[in-house]
Amino acid sequence: MTDSQRLLVDYATNGSEPAFHELVSRYLNLVYSTAVRLVGGDTHLAQDVAQTVFVDLARKARTLPRDVMLGGWLHRHTCFVASKIVRGERRRQFRERQAVAMNEQLDYSEANLARVAPVLDEAINQLGAEDRTAILLRFFEQRDLRSVGEVLGSSESAAQKRVSRALEELRGLLKKRGIAFSAAALGTALVGEAVTAAPAGLAVTISSVALAASAAAGTGTTLTLLKLMTATQLKLGIGALVVVGAVTAIVIQHQAQEKLRVENESLRQQIAQVQSDNLSLSRRESVAKLLLRLPAPHLQAAAASTEPSAEDLQFTNLYTRFKDKAPTLTAGQVEAYLKANRTNAASLLAAYRTGGDPALLKEAMEKYPNDPQVAFEAVLDQDLSPEEQRQWLNTFKQSAPDNALADYLSAFNYLKAGQTDQAVQDLTAASGKSLTDYTLARAQADEEAYLSAGYSAAEAIRISDAWLMIPQLSQVKQLGVNLVDLAKAYSQSGDPGSAQAAFQMAINLGQRYGDVANDPMLIHQLVGQAIEKIALSAMDPNSPYGNNGQTVQDQLNQIAQQRAAIKELCDQAVPLLPTMSNQDILNYENRRRAFGEVAALQWVVSKYGQQ
Repeated sequence: MTDSQRLLVDYATNGSEPAFHELVSRYLNLVYSTAVRLVGGDTHLAQDVAQTVFVDLARKARTLPRDVMLGGWLHRHTCFVASKIVRGERRRQFRERQAVAMNEQLDYSEANLARVAPVLDEAINQLGAEDRTAILLRFFEQRDLRSVGEVLGSSESAAQKRVSRALEELRGLLKKRGIAFSAAALGTALVGEAVTAAPAGLAVTISSVALAASAAAGTGTTLTLLKLMTATQLKLGIGALVVVGAVTAIVIQHQAQEKLRVENESLRQQIAQVQSDNLSLSRRESVAKLLLRLPAPHLQAAAASTEPSAEDLQFTNLYTRFKDKAPTLTAGQVEAYLKANRTNAASLLAAYRTGGDPALLKEAMEKYPNDPQVAFEAVLDQDLSPEEQRQWLNTFKQSAPDNALADYLSAFNYLKAGQTDQAVQDLTAASGKSLTDYTLARAQADEEAYLSAGYSAAEAIRISDAWLMIPQLSQVKQLGVNLVDLAKAYSQSGDPGSAQAAFQMAINLGQRYGDVANDPMLIHQLVGQAIEKIALSAMDPNSPYGNNGQTVQDQLNQIAQQRAAIKELCDQAVPLLPTMSNQDILNYENRRRAFGEVAALQWVVSKYGQQ
């Protein structure tokens, strides 16, 4: 067991704050420098990322295996957190312009490693587990070769060979992205550029915030505290330290005038975000006040369509290369992938989706029955009996109590079975929750499986996005149709209040699914718009909509304009996609995941259109 592993065990077992402070001090530069690269040099945003990563470490320490390579875990989690934050709506337009400018100006020489740094971290994440560990130990944790060998359980000379092989593999991955380095030059560059020193005092601040969050876990205040710490810039995060004593005063004393100016700007952004959150909360509260009467009118059970309509899907067929069928991994390729990535819930599910063997899904269901993504995948399995589906829907709701999707899918299942009252209860529960359907996590796991099988980065990311199974969309859309039918049934039974509530629930479903957080897929937005359009079309077009003096017809017109704009954009971009280089295909897919499909298509038109 390494010294870092012992410190982690000490914190996880005994709650040792000194041990956690020492871990933060050791790994802060690794996390911070990775974050700086991934957020495009925005040091204040990088501090937010680092804070979130160590908050997560404090919360998850007890669930991590004792032999975890902490540097590797922190690097991958930093990539995940940074990617999630960058995709925030407030930074989309700015980051898209910056990315376009970067592509036009990049010089892929050794001297400009820092300017292509985000690609570096993506490539490191695509290395095998042993190669990734060697790179992180040598260049990110900045250990000498003897220390690397000790951690890997080998000699100094063996560690040197492992690092050399890992550098060569990393060089090959970068070359596929059009970045030419020799292995020696890459190693030299990593020595000087891989780790950036974090700002003074940040380790103390982050340690205290993370420990405060962990301590709050047993008091029922965790959710509020974490929202405060992760939704604000660092100054607001420091404000949360009221719960841990005098650290706030010490930190504030050492703030420079320039820092205060930046923090004031951060506060203004936070106020805008709070106002946006309040609008969202107000909308949810207005829905909650429109209660549905029980018992609800009986609905005729309707079979769900097997897939979203052609109107919804016509904008997502972006390539012809994989238009007919996704490549299926062989049993040998799947076995090699599972061996390289440690068999767990995520890897088993990716192997099932990319290899098509239902035994892998069954294995995941048996070994990890309480994992929400396993429950979600099980719910979509068409081979389950109605009783088994209901069981897994209940498991999904229990394992993901804050995810509205579990309630929505459960409501759809109840409506299909004619159990309207139970469906109404699930719909009411869903109105106050966030919505996640694991799209990005599933696509990234599938991408790793294809990379492991020898596909290029551009091929792997394209296949994993294009052929990600999304059968939940047909259920969500049919649920919107069922809600409209329920509204009509309430109206016919003489209960206009419940009818209005059901209509509003359908509209809310469409709006919320169209705004799924961090969603890179245009199809979700289109399905959400379709649900909202179905609901609004069944209402009086002259009735009021919202608080801005608009009518239902005004909103229908706005949806029509949005869909027309999307169609026009796709008409311009889709013919250009087959002409793109492999590097630009990869750039496009990375932009799609980071900024959304609309922004990625706009980039395609700006770069390839009207030449």
